[in-house]
Amino acid sequence: MALRAPGLGVTVPRAVGVRASYDRVPEAVRAWVDTTLGSPVVATAEQVGGMSPGCATRVTCADGTRAFVKAVGHELNPDTPTMFRREATALTLLGSHPLWADLLASYDADGWVALLLEDVEGAHPDLGDDAMMSRLLDATDELTRVMRERVPVPPAPDPQSGGLTDLALVYERWADGLEHAHEAPLLPRWVVERADEFADRVRGLARVAPEHLVHWDIRNDNLLLRPSGELVFLDWGAAGVGSDWIDPLLARLERVHLPWFDDSLATSPALVRAGDAAVTTWLVGIGGFLAWRAHVAVDVNLPTLNAFRRVESARFLGAAARRLDLGS
Repeated sequence: MALRAPGLGVTVPRAVGVRASYDRVPEAVRAWVDTTLGSPVVATAEQVGGMSPGCATRVTCADGTRAFVKAVGHELNPDTPTMFRREATALTLLGSHPLWADLLASYDADGWVALLLEDVEGAHPDLGDDAMMSRLLDATDELTRVMRERVPVPPAPDPQSGGLTDLALVYERWADGLEHAHEAPLLPRWVVERADEFADRVRGLARVAPEHLVHWDIRNDNLLLRPSGELVFLDWGAAGVGSDWIDPLLARLERVHLPWFDDSLATSPALVRAGDAAVTTWLVGIGGFLAWRAHVAVDVNLPTLNAFRRVESARFLGAAARRLDLGS
């Protein structure tokens, strides 16, 4: 019998935005879907989870063909089309595999970007279940291995035009956020008092040469569990070039608020090589940045994003305080 980790109930998607429905997608995009699939769409089922304001829709065609459509326009959010282009870049590099939903086709015209993906039957996994969490850690190790085999030398990051994310640049932005710690009222005092120290440590993460293709957005709403029991990694819009310990770390973040998280690091060779100090620095970096962004950011058509930032910042900084033996 599978056990549930203490302190965890059934997990639900933490990132839930407000999405456009398929009927709000321009007619030209919907016509492209019909043409590409070879049969007109006759039924749709809208999906939740994630922060994109675009549609996330399971479609069924007249001939029974099924697919998953993601589509967003610049008018919905100026940044999300670039993320969809990045997802197409990553999935094109990777090709077909059961660990992710295959990219069938992509569309990019008149300010709209759409992805036509394999429709994966399944539901979000319950990561409060020990057996399911163990399955995720194993699947993430397998994902890391397959990505290394498929893309041994990732192309240079090109985040502005839909290429891969540059994690070194991300860490520099985190460090910049820590330097504004005094402007973020949600930050614990210990972060504000040690902001310069941790900014330097986060910049140290940026100086490590990135070598690996990484998913960079593993969380329960970006996972599906097939009826056969295999996990599928979705939403590659953040995919980037970074260290091999990043995805194993992300896979454990559902339980970052528990001592389980600290104990589990020893089960990943990549995280052992990275070391405890790197993990704690990473947590302070992202926690501080999210708190600062929640204070200053204005995001077009993403009304739930700042609340998400505040919750996640508190989780990450609480875990860092535990690991530094600072209390809360």
